Amino acid sequence: MRDPSLVHGKLVRRYKRFLADVLMDNGEIVTVHCPNTGSMKNCVEAGAQVWLSRSDNPARKYPLTWEFLKTSRGHYIGVNTIKANGLAKSAILENRIPELQGYAEMKLERKYGSENSRIDIFLSAHPDLADCYVEVKSVTLLENPASHGKGCFPDSVSTRGSKHLRELMRIVKQGQRAVLFFCVQHSGIREVRPAAHIDQVYADTLARVVGAGVEVLAYKVRFQGREPVIGKSLPFVLKELGENA
Repeated sequence: MRDPSLVHGKLVRRYKRFLADVLMDNGEIVTVHCPNTGSMKNCVEAGAQVWLSRSDNPARKYPLTWEFLKTSRGHYIGVNTIKANGLAKSAILENRIPELQGYAEMKLERKYGSENSRIDIFLSAHPDLADCYVEVKSVTLLENPASHGKGCFPDSVSTRGSKHLRELMRIVKQGQRAVLFFCVQHSGIREVRPAAHIDQVYADTLARVVGAGVEVLAYKVRFQGREPVIGKSLPFVLKELGENA
């Protein structure tokens, strides 16, 4: 990472979901905020290089936030799941997502659905296409063997994720577009598939909503340069991990 605003250290451990201890370059061990609600399976390696952002908010108990890490295999991972929405937004506005081009208006965090949900990105005013609801998910789970490049979502059981899928399916039934957008924040992932071995309900629900017309896009974050940006698209494979191709 080349962003000079980030500080560098090495991971000691992640615990209590939202906390991590980091050995700073000056030899001090500090506790930092971990902005990731998932299990971070296959991401957490003691001794891994990490990059942290610093908040100037005096009310924060932990001013440092864990943003990225580099694994022993040389893979970069975006730990901060909140950044996925911003990455997707920027890519759409800069016309780097061909499937979502042509919409004149964008709104964020719009209330919708029958289960008290908010859509991450709402696109409207396209000359030819229906309004589009885009749900963004951050993908960081690279399953073993890592050399196969198989990324999976979710990395822990997600009842909230299944709820979002149901909401998207209802949008399609109303005659509008619904898109599940996988923002792949792991440089070693080369394809994305549902993690049926972790959350069978989510995998089954995803298969059902895809059959109903929900679109799935997967785009990979490029970590070279000063700031990460969404780069190329990746294949989405609607199969369980371990199935024959």
